[in-house]
Amino acid sequence: MNSRRLWDIFCTVIDNHGDLGVCWRLARQLADAGQTVRLWVDDASALSWMAPDTLRGSLANDQVQVQDHVHVHVHVQVLPWHKASDTPLLSKLPPADIWIEAFGCNLPEAFLAHAAATRPEAPAWINLEYLSAERWVPRLHKLPSPVMSGPAKGWTKHFFYPGFTPDTGGLLREPDLISRQHHFENTPQRQNWREQHAPGLQEDGVLISLFCYEPAALSQLLTQLASTPHHLMVTPGRPLAAVQKALPNLSERPKWCALPYTDQDGFDHMLWACDLNFVRGEDSLVRAIWAGKPFVWQIYPQDDNAHHAKLEAFLDWLKAPESLRRFHRVWNGVDVGELPQLDTATLTQWTNTVTQARQALLQQQSLIEQLIQHIPKPCTTN
Repeated sequence: MNSRRLWDIFCTVIDNHGDLGVCWRLARQLADAGQTVRLWVDDASALSWMAPDTLRGSLANDQVQVQDHVHVHVHVQVLPWHKASDTPLLSKLPPADIWIEAFGCNLPEAFLAHAAATRPEAPAWINLEYLSAERWVPRLHKLPSPVMSGPAKGWTKHFFYPGFTPDTGGLLREPDLISRQHHFENTPQRQNWREQHAPGLQEDGVLISLFCYEPAALSQLLTQLASTPHHLMVTPGRPLAAVQKALPNLSERPKWCALPYTDQDGFDHMLWACDLNFVRGEDSLVRAIWAGKPFVWQIYPQDDNAHHAKLEAFLDWLKAPESLRRFHRVWNGVDVGELPQLDTATLTQWTNTVTQARQALLQQQSLIEQLIQHIPKPCTTN
């Protein structure tokens, strides 16, 4: 899509599964598009399971070379955040053509000072924002933000908003994602996955994945599932801890099992293999949409309840039927009451909703395509 450029992506980890997950996908997909990427991150430990086959060397080292295990020609370098303030190291590194501040993180002062003192011109500087379906997003997408103080005073950032409509920055999506899913679902891979992780699942049983924070309605979901042939697969970390805390208080328990940590491709396999997926945050929401299966999203909670409006905006974009809206509101603690029953008719309606939404998104350019097109091409001389 463009000549090879050098990109610096900066990520401070708030949620290992979320912020780093998005930045790792961003780095992978840029590299797969022929770009060279440096990922500066303050805690790369989650890559040990998020990308276990890609690491060369130790994450404790000052710099780690990463080779993607799906795409052959990948150029991603992971660097510790604190090294961005190491002037001797910066003097040895080639300056990047593009900077990306992921989710509003602030670049280190020493990094900016070094760039201002040594670069003949400013890089293309992108502030990659959080994903939202709210109506104000298109108005702010690509707007300039002049730097008014500090070493980079006089330079300009540009906001870049991922989104669900053509007037936003789009979503992360590999060019071969749908074909890989089609291959998984139309070969023995899907059935083998289900038999391996849920042996004995009845024909009328629904296979459900659970990736969540600590939803208030979790006990209610577990109680509902206890009277069904459905099987719940719980992802590690906070979801597993939440389920283990809730189970002793239940009179009946559902059929369930704990899943191990998996890399990003394995997470996709789980979404593709299941009949219903519970997801959380931003990265897994996007992957659930691409999976095209019914899903319930737990949005990242905010103290001022700003996430309530964000959730409603997403449900509006999704054109969610009332049962899906109700489930989301109770699951996210917006409303109090009973969760809708996960019966065949309900799941069929949810499937149709997600399928239509995914089809509309597939007609739009991906976030990577739009990012690369947004960056001015380098000047050439004859």
